[in-house]
Amino acid sequence: MSETKHTLHTPGWVSDFQKFIMRGNVLDLAVGVVIGASFSAIVGSAVKDVLTPFIGLLTGGVDFSNLFITLKGPVKDTLAEAQKAGAVTVNIGLFLNAVIQFLIVAFFIFWLTRILSKLSRKHDEAPAAPPAPSKEEVLLTEIRDLLAQKNS
Repeated sequence: MSETKHTLHTPGWVSDFQKFIMRGNVLDLAVGVVIGASFSAIVGSAVKDVLTPFIGLLTGGVDFSNLFITLKGPVKDTLAEAQKAGAVTVNIGLFLNAVIQFLIVAFFIFWLTRILSKLSRKHDEAPAAPPAPSKEEVLLTEIRDLLAQKNS
């Protein structure tokens, strides 16, 4: 009986994918996604626990999270009750909360990038060394110095 060895053939795209994953900008993006996910919990709490009550107060006490339309099933006072009863609902309030949350994140990122951009520009605009004098300037300076020596 002859033994045959089976080798595992890896497709060419696997090495391309490894190169892609190990590039610096992909790793930076991954770090950004992780930080963004962590930051979304903070923003979610800010929207739900801080801003939504004020907006609800301005709109006459409307709780956005309970702003919904029942399409099918029993009509209930709160979204939790409607979902518990198995009703099919369009959750307008949850969508509005998501839009508000997005706007807050976008506003924060706008200001953060604006501040970082200004700081970066100030850092880049550090005083540069004066440019070296041209050959003509060096020659004229030498001539001036020689003439000054002759006249004194």
